[in-house]
Amino acid sequence: MKNRDWAAFWTLGLIWGSSFLWIKIAVQDVGPFALVGWRLLIGVLGLGVVLLVRRPSLPRDRRLLATLALLGITNTALPFVLISWGEQSIDSAVASILNGTVPLFAMVIAHRSMAEERITASRLGGLLTGFAGVVILMSGEIGPEGFRKGVLGQAAVLAAAILYAWSAVFARRNLHGLNPIVQAFLPLIGADLLIWTGAVAFEAPAVVPATSLTWLALLWLGLLGSCVAYLLYFHLLHSVGPTRATTVTYVFPVVGLGLGVVVLRETVDLNLVLGAALVVVGVLIVNGAATVREWRRKPADPGVKSM
Repeated sequence: MKNRDWAAFWTLGLIWGSSFLWIKIAVQDVGPFALVGWRLLIGVLGLGVVLLVRRPSLPRDRRLLATLALLGITNTALPFVLISWGEQSIDSAVASILNGTVPLFAMVIAHRSMAEERITASRLGGLLTGFAGVVILMSGEIGPEGFRKGVLGQAAVLAAAILYAWSAVFARRNLHGLNPIVQAFLPLIGADLLIWTGAVAFEAPAVVPATSLTWLALLWLGLLGSCVAYLLYFHLLHSVGPTRATTVTYVFPVVGLGLGVVVLRETVDLNLVLGAALVVVGVLIVNGAATVREWRRKPADPGVKSM
C-alpha cells in the first residue's frame, strides 16, 4: 500500500470506528430507520456538493445503474439499519467488535470469485491474527448473561458484516474504473429512498430528532461516516482490493473500545490491550506481506548496483 492508501485507511478506520458510538447515542432518540434516513440524507447532500465541484461523468447504462442500486441496498441500506437496530440491545463497543469480522467473510468470498484475491499463507495468518484479536476483545465484553440478552442484536450486526463483505467483492468485480464519487453518490440516493419508506411505515410519526446531541450525531454520521468515508472506502477498494480494504474493520474494535474508555469511563483491562495489539498486527501482516510481494516482482533498477 502506498502512503496515500495508508492515510485513507487509518482515516477511514477512525471515522467508521467512532460511528458506533454516535449510532448508540442517536438510536436512543429515534428509531433505526429514521436514524439511517437522516444520516443518508445528510450524506447525499454532502456528496452532491462534491459532485458539483468535481463534475464526474454520470453513467447512463441501465445495467450499471441497476448494479449501483443493488449496491445501495446491500452495502448501505440493509447493513446500516441492521447495525442501528442491533445497537438498541448491545453496546456500541460490542457492535464495533462484531463488525471486525468483515475481512474474514470477504477473504472467503473473494477467494472463490477473484483470482487475484486467492488466500495465501501470509494473508491467512494476518487475517486469523486480527480475528483472534476480535475474539479476545469480544470475550471481555460478552458474558453468558449478556450474550443471551443481546443475541438478536449481535446476529443483526454479524449479518451486516456479511453484507459488507459480499458488497466489497461485488463492487470490485462490477464497478472497476468507475469514479469513486459516482460509486458513493448514486447508491446512497436509492438507499435513502428505501429507508425513508421503512421509516414512514414502521416509525412514523416519531422520525424527527428531539435533541441537539442527536442532530450532532447525525451530522457526524452523515458528513463523515457516509460522505467522506465512502469516498475513502471506494478509493481503497479499487486501489488495494476488497480483502485488504475490508481489513479497515479491524480498526473498529480499537476505536470503539477506546472511545468507551474515554467517553464512557470503561475500564482498561488485559483483553483490551492484547486484543487491540493483535488487531493492529493482523492489519500490518495482511497489507505488509502483499507490499513485500509487489516489491519483489518489480525489476531491479539498472542504475543501482548491488553491494
